[in-house]
Amino acid sequence: MTVSAAGAKRRQPSLSQLRAFAAVAEQLHFRDAAAAIGMSQPALSGAVSALEEILGVALVERTTRKVLLTPAGERLAVRARAVLAEVGALLEEAEAVRAPFTGVLRLGVIPTVAPYLLPTVLRLVHDRYPDLDLQVHEEQTASLVEGLGSGRLDLLLLAVPLGVPGVTELPLFDEDFVLVTPLGHELGGREGVPREALKELNLLLLDEGHCLRDQALDICREAGREDADVTTTAAGLSTLVQLVAGGLGCTLLPRTAVRVETSRSNQLLTASFTEPAPTRRIALAMRAGAARGAEYGELAAALRDALRPLPVRVLPTP
Repeated sequence: MTVSAAGAKRRQPSLSQLRAFAAVAEQLHFRDAAAAIGMSQPALSGAVSALEEILGVALVERTTRKVLLTPAGERLAVRARAVLAEVGALLEEAEAVRAPFTGVLRLGVIPTVAPYLLPTVLRLVHDRYPDLDLQVHEEQTASLVEGLGSGRLDLLLLAVPLGVPGVTELPLFDEDFVLVTPLGHELGGREGVPREALKELNLLLLDEGHCLRDQALDICREAGREDADVTTTAAGLSTLVQLVAGGLGCTLLPRTAVRVETSRSNQLLTASFTEPAPTRRIALAMRAGAARGAEYGELAAALRDALRPLPVRVLPTP
């Protein structure tokens, strides 16, 4: 069977169309999808419509309130993401071949790390890798892992272990958790607080979705606290600490956050736990087999050295 050149061309979707459709499939909202990929909403809508015409199938159902994927859209969204990920890997490979530590590096960071480690990271990149275009994205863990898998992000800075297949972790350091209490609390200022003390405290935690919340709940369970009921939560550590200063309860902070967050109020005290204190591990995470894996390993080694002045236990370079 003979196929005309024009017919063959019509069956080739563009990367822009695939990117628009993948964004709509993820956001299920045209305005949000357009904002996510930096495209105007009319252009995005037109790209999706053009893709539907090329493929000959309806991909989305448009209503006045929301967007739904059709059964065909559900199946083809997986293919579109895979194509875009492979194209991203191709560009990444070419960039790595040209020169190390050049071009764009999209770094994802969790909110309970970003304010305390980014000054060190940015200073290191500025001084040692001046040709690297570092772009930072602060998101919760689940979103970061999704972004790494889809190719939207290149490298993550977050708490581990993740236990995610296809992700390689480059551990940087361990840090202790510190108990933060209101002024006048019986545990405030103490050293060697037993973990069992957490069973009796009114503990304030971050909202659902923050890995630090899950870590704090795990610490409480290890201490023998069976009920994990939390009556007050906050979206960020700054708000959480202010709630403690107001006398609503106590909270747990990673040690790297203590100086920044407790310096805003004179109504706070801190207490340390008996050894071994509850800890968290912070690492860089990359896609297994990433083309720039050697660069990321070198960056992790440099970052370990740069982080030594912080109140953490830097891990040896493998």
